[in-house]
Amino acid sequence: MSKTPISTLLSSIRLTPHLPPHSWYLIAGVTLSTLNKPDEVRHVFQYAIEKDGGSAQTQINIARRMREALVKAAAIGGLPKSINALFALKKVTPHALLDEPFGYSPTGRSVELYDIPSSKTMQRGQAFFDQIYGKVSKRVMGQMDHSGTEDLGITARLILKGHLKGALNNGASVEEVRAVRNVIVRLCEASGMARLGEDASNGWGWLWSERDRAESAFTRRGEIANL
Repeated sequence: MSKTPISTLLSSIRLTPHLPPHSWYLIAGVTLSTLNKPDEVRHVFQYAIEKDGGSAQTQINIARRMREALVKAAAIGGLPKSINALFALKKVTPHALLDEPFGYSPTGRSVELYDIPSSKTMQRGQAFFDQIYGKVSKRVMGQMDHSGTEDLGITARLILKGHLKGALNNGASVEEVRAVRNVIVRLCEASGMARLGEDASNGWGWLWSERDRAESAFTRRGEIANL
């Protein structure tokens, strides 16, 4: 991360205008996980508990929402990064805020896996896809179904990666989308990334600094994400 103390950065992010309620720590956690910064994710959780975890139930909600956000982020950043972030998060999560294996599941995912017909799951995925992509849904899905492998369309129905327009289609305001994007950009910059200009010859998007690229290299020991 940058020389700015993580607490100072998180304090600023937490007070970002127009963010959806109770979303700042989810946005920060998922962004840092995707950037392969699992050790920073735990700082986000600890700061959220310190500043927003007024009651025991609120703390449980923060912990569960953080875990669920990181699970869902696997569709965007890859499962290994989510695994790293979840294990880093567990190290600093009090036992009372953990959900035990084979115990109560707040997501109901195990019920969906074993008790709900897969056809209904596919139908719900298709409905969500249509809601995200709106009027271009049929065209986008048609392109994926005819991409050379039908598995792409099937996977999209099961795991969906949304985008800015998709957020608007689901009821977010323009101000909320811009606020979320602003937080992500600030975290990328604080992590050592630089935005490429429109005329850049080596691609588009973002570029790691040499130091941060080395930290995220395949030789980084002890991390699942880089095996």
